[in-house]
Amino acid sequence: MKIQIINGPNLNLLGVREKSIYGDTSFEGYLEQLRARYPAVDIAYYQSNVEGEIINKLHETGFSYDGIVINAGAYTHTSIAIADAIAAINTPVIEVHISNVYKREEFRHHSMLAASCKGVIAGFGMDSYRLGVENFLNK
Repeated sequence: MKIQIINGPNLNLLGVREKSIYGDTSFEGYLEQLRARYPAVDIAYYQSNVEGEIINKLHETGFSYDGIVINAGAYTHTSIAIADAIAAINTPVIEVHISNVYKREEFRHHSMLAASCKGVIAGFGMDSYRLGVENFLNK
C-alpha cells in the first residue's frame, strides 16, 4: 500500500510554532514513528507553502497511490483550486487537522476541501494523521 501525506503552508514549522496548539514534535519526528508503526506501508511525505506545488503533488500521486492524507493548513479555508484538484483525481483523500478547527476562529470552521474528500479528521493532534492512515488500511 502507498499513502501520500501532504502538508501545506507553515506546517514545516511544526514543533517550533504555536506549541500550545500544534505541540512540540516536528513532523519529521512524527513521520519516523508513523513509518515504524506501519512498516508494510510505503508512506511518502511532501510539504509545501505554495498552493500550486500542492496541486502538482495531488496530480502526480492522485492516480497511482492508494490514499492521500492532506493537511492543507490555511488553504483548507480558501483554496477552490486544491478542492478542484482533489475532485479531479482517482485516489481517495482524507483531510486532517492537528487542532480542532471548530474551537478556533470562525473562518476555520469552513473547509473548501471537505466536499471533495472521503472524510475529515480534526482535533487529535498528530494522531490525526495516524487515524487517516488507519482508515485506508481498514477499507
